[in-house]
Amino acid sequence: MCHYTLEIEHFSAGFQPQQQPVISNVGFHVSKGQCLAVVGESGSGKSVTSLHAMGLLPMPPAFVSSGSILFNGTNVLELNSEERRLLRGKEMAMVFQEPMSSLNPVLTCGFQVQEVLGIHEDLDKPNGKQRVLELFRQVQLPDPERIFSSYPHELSGGQKQRVVIAMAIACNPTLLIADEPTTALDVTVQKEILALLKHLMDDYQMAMIFITHDLGVVSEMANHVVVMQRGQVVEQGDVQTILNSPAHPYTKGLVACRPPWNRRPNRLPTVHQFLSGLEPDTQEEHPETRVKRINLLMKNTPLVEVKSLNKVYHKGKKAFHALHDVSFDIYPGETLGLVGESGCGKTTLSRTLLQLIAPSSGQVIYGGKDVTAMKANALRKFRKDAQLIFQDPYASLNPRKTVRHTLTEVMKVHRIGNSRQKASELMSVVGLPEESLDKYPHEFSGGQRQRIVIARALAVEPRFIICDESVSALDVSVQAQVLNLLNDLKEQFQLTYIFISHDLSVVRYMSDRILVMNQGRIEELAEADQLCINPLSDYTRRLVDSIPGMGSALP
Repeated sequence: MCHYTLEIEHFSAGFQPQQQPVISNVGFHVSKGQCLAVVGESGSGKSVTSLHAMGLLPMPPAFVSSGSILFNGTNVLELNSEERRLLRGKEMAMVFQEPMSSLNPVLTCGFQVQEVLGIHEDLDKPNGKQRVLELFRQVQLPDPERIFSSYPHELSGGQKQRVVIAMAIACNPTLLIADEPTTALDVTVQKEILALLKHLMDDYQMAMIFITHDLGVVSEMANHVVVMQRGQVVEQGDVQTILNSPAHPYTKGLVACRPPWNRRPNRLPTVHQFLSGLEPDTQEEHPETRVKRINLLMKNTPLVEVKSLNKVYHKGKKAFHALHDVSFDIYPGETLGLVGESGCGKTTLSRTLLQLIAPSSGQVIYGGKDVTAMKANALRKFRKDAQLIFQDPYASLNPRKTVRHTLTEVMKVHRIGNSRQKASELMSVVGLPEESLDKYPHEFSGGQRQRIVIARALAVEPRFIICDESVSALDVSVQAQVLNLLNDLKEQFQLTYIFISHDLSVVRYMSDRILVMNQGRIEELAEADQLCINPLSDYTRRLVDSIPGMGSALP
């Protein structure tokens, strides 16, 4: 008799035309009512393994060279396509990372969930609708009737993810695979979704495989952990052992490179250091030294002064206040963290500061001059000094232009020196080889592309850079490298940053002060450690309490 809901044994698989498997001898199992976390960097084989279990990879080009995937004792690799189709959605289901790619934009949310019930449960329309409304209430969606008739674009990210979860649990599956289901969500919404998944797992006694690179989430969700690297399982065990006493150097690196909450190392350790046997830098800035440094910074004349900034959008007779009387200063050499939930005004504020969006009223003073009143020529000079690094590096780069063209183009626009020589120097500065200059964006990893975007920002010799969710899409190990790079560049070029993120752990590590925004207003502004340890507002306290891993096994 099989004791496991899903058991993967000696599994190896790959993709044609390559002969070598990309997954080699993978083995793990999960039982009902248990959550198994599968962690590792992008390309480690996490998602490919789960997609094989679901039968979602076409063969060819995918192939299986050895092993088995047993679901309730049945080897799913031996089932034909029709048998697998009947199994998917009813007995096993999957929640993907990006809910918008899981939902059809031209069909209502209710219809899409009802369609699953029609296929697997043979429910008629009236009964199907009632079951969908019941599911929407179960996943705690507000106003289920409205959601039923709404299209995906009319919902928030958290609401869309709840619809996808409702679709996944519609037929009470035995196994639920959640593939990075909270990566794109605010920390408060993430907490709600994680609590919902745990509640559903307990209610239905489902087995759950939770795929993630966030070890804070692992500590909240999992009973057991499997660590994958380059298509192989390098370590597995119970969550306490893996997070507190990792044995494999790769696991040690993954645990160590996440910004710690209770201390501030000068540099974040990297996975490469652990794999190479190098000793990570353990030096830390003393809290008193840090406070003195920030006080000295604030004695200088502000580099940027924001005065009573407002931005109002009008739609017919309705007015939406994206920014409401926002005022603060940024000092030379400072990193000001900017946090808040989606829709709080973070991105609107950053784009208004750079005059990519015109404010409805108020002033932005840069170097003593009002940016909001600048003419075209003055504004061009200002934009040389002030740069923006976006969240998605691939969308920020022209896929038809080489890195060399990308870097030299901005230098030519601003008439900066020997652009070809400077492009080579910039590659060295951001830690990329010079031969990368003649490659295209698709030839790089996500972390490498982000380094190229940083090099482009540095190309015009700025003084002030806004980093808008610039590490949110990166693996935790790559994130550590980019954060170290940003801090190194800050010292080397005397830069001033606004660092925007929904990850408060990262913001605290990077920032001197943190500004919290809520519904277009400033909720709180204080020194980073003070704000995180002793938040004054209930809203900030809720953001801090929502951080995965707080008060758990994760150090």
